[in-house]
Amino acid sequence: MTTATTSRHRPLDPAPDVAARARGLSKTYGKGESAVHALRGIDLEVRAGRFTAIMGPSGSGKSTLMHCLAGLDGVTSGEVTVAGRDLSGLDDTELTLFRREHIGFVFQAFNLLPMLTAGQNIVLPLELSGRSLDRERYDKVVDVLGIADRLGHLPGELSGGQQQRVAIARALVADPAIVFADEPTGNLDSEASAEVLGHLRRSVREHQMTVVMVTHELDAAAYADDVVVIRDGAVAAHLVEPTQDELVAALRSKVA
Repeated sequence: MTTATTSRHRPLDPAPDVAARARGLSKTYGKGESAVHALRGIDLEVRAGRFTAIMGPSGSGKSTLMHCLAGLDGVTSGEVTVAGRDLSGLDDTELTLFRREHIGFVFQAFNLLPMLTAGQNIVLPLELSGRSLDRERYDKVVDVLGIADRLGHLPGELSGGQQQRVAIARALVADPAIVFADEPTGNLDSEASAEVLGHLRRSVREHQMTVVMVTHELDAAAYADDVVVIRDGAVAAHLVEPTQDELVAALRSKVA
């Protein structure tokens, strides 16, 4: 992995438990002179049981990287492994089933069904896949996220922060190997953003979840254990528990 900056607080574990891994990951859109190289040979390991933020300027490739890691977009070359499974070896049906069983998603727009209550939205993916609900886990997740008293409400009766917490619960209750969050606070005010990010961090601490969040906000990245900075489709820095000064310096750095 190309590393321009590494936090001084604690070195990377030389043999960490890995939830997701990219090796030589490249993604190109189009061909010939019009080709856009969104990702350029990225090597990256996402450590299990930690909160990782992916940052970078607009057009840097951070969202493309998340989509490839989550199996939402195919790669041009290289490999992606999630929960020990090489995604390149899966056909469309197998990939859909794998995502349903092992990957959770939290998107900026919440994506809650307005005619279902919060509780019904949370369990819907389990019902669609025919999986039984782990009631103990469900109760713990909604308690950690502070929405136990809002489960009977429709999304339109909830604040933006509460709706996002319902979306997070929906991703967590199935106990996925990894949760991907794409700009999860992009539609929220500062108070609601702090609530959502705090609950994501609690989910990592108290449920040993693995969360990967794409964000362009320094305040959001401050909640993460690890921060990966992407610039021009490559890893410019991979920091562990960085200070804000280190993070700002990494965002200004060039790819090594």
